[in-house]
Amino acid sequence: MTNPVRIGIIGGGLMGRETASALGRWFALDGFPLRAELTAVCDVAERAREWFRNVPTVRLITADHHELLRSGEVDVVYVAVPHNLHERIYCDVLKAGKDLLAEKPFGIDCAAAERIGAAARLSGRFVRVSSEFPFLPGAQRVFRYIREGKLGIPLEMRAGFLHASDLDPDKPVNWKRQTVTCGTIGVMGDLGMHVLHLPLRLGWKPHRVYAQLQKVYTRRPDGKGGMAECDTWDNATLHTDVSLNGSDVPVRLEMKRMAPGETNTWFIEALGTDGGIRFSTKEPKSLWIFRRDDDQAWKRIDLGHASVFPTVTGGIFEPGFPDCFLQMWGAFIAERGGVLGDRFGCVTPEEAIAAHRLFAAALESHAEGTAKTPAPGDPAL
Repeated sequence: MTNPVRIGIIGGGLMGRETASALGRWFALDGFPLRAELTAVCDVAERAREWFRNVPTVRLITADHHELLRSGEVDVVYVAVPHNLHERIYCDVLKAGKDLLAEKPFGIDCAAAERIGAAARLSGRFVRVSSEFPFLPGAQRVFRYIREGKLGIPLEMRAGFLHASDLDPDKPVNWKRQTVTCGTIGVMGDLGMHVLHLPLRLGWKPHRVYAQLQKVYTRRPDGKGGMAECDTWDNATLHTDVSLNGSDVPVRLEMKRMAPGETNTWFIEALGTDGGIRFSTKEPKSLWIFRRDDDQAWKRIDLGHASVFPTVTGGIFEPGFPDCFLQMWGAFIAERGGVLGDRFGCVTPEEAIAAHRLFAAALESHAEGTAKTPAPGDPAL
């Protein structure tokens, strides 16, 4: 057995703890050729740091991310901090000679994403971006179905990620509700990479976008007895065109923090002349497939636990968020180690930058009330 890949976390909040959980269950990846373990954690809050003292493999806990980056006990760094800190910390990781799994978005705006991408290329380090939902079995079935050409002539696609937690006007403000920390792209930065991961990997890259953006509650309680401004976009619907085989195909992308009835719903649906397919985390065991026949009918398939990487979990059981998060980490470690093969991989810097270019065009589209073309960017990408 090889020596474990040593992981450090910068940002010990929700996703930092989820990473600790995934690495603690690494043995569940059945026959996986590489090992990984959590060795170091950084967070500015003592309460967040204290939680990681329960993780037996952690040897360094600090409030200074530079101390973590100086450690010889860290090979890879996962960064999950507010968006305004992404560029500085991502670039610090690369300068320290560490590989990086970056939380989305890949910088607070498109310019930051371009600079991070350039720094990644210059460093020669292995860099990928977080997006876990496409690793669910239903999402993988959708990916293979479309890649194998079973749609026939593509007619349309819908993909989205929906929340409802911000419907409560009394929910206190946090950093995701203010542009200074979240960025002007708002919800697109928070949810958009999850939505675009599969389409971009399939080669469905939008070349035109008409955006409808919504700001609903412009003030929220500040948690101190007063009110605070909320100036980020809550909902985004992007009507895009993708060029496939010389024809434009409409693709609608939805990213919403105010979607009544949706706790945490990721979905994708694609339709073509010969078939169609759809999957939603609202029904995690259900895959729906349409086939052109005498009758217009959808067939429901009851999914099991068929993963990108085999696990010890029985095939009859349904997967959940911890499972797809572990699969994402498995893909990162496998690709870094040169053993991913033809399996589905994490978001590349090039895909993350393409998403940012789309979001920048969406902001222009909404401001001007017209369709826009994303910037072509660096031809090297």
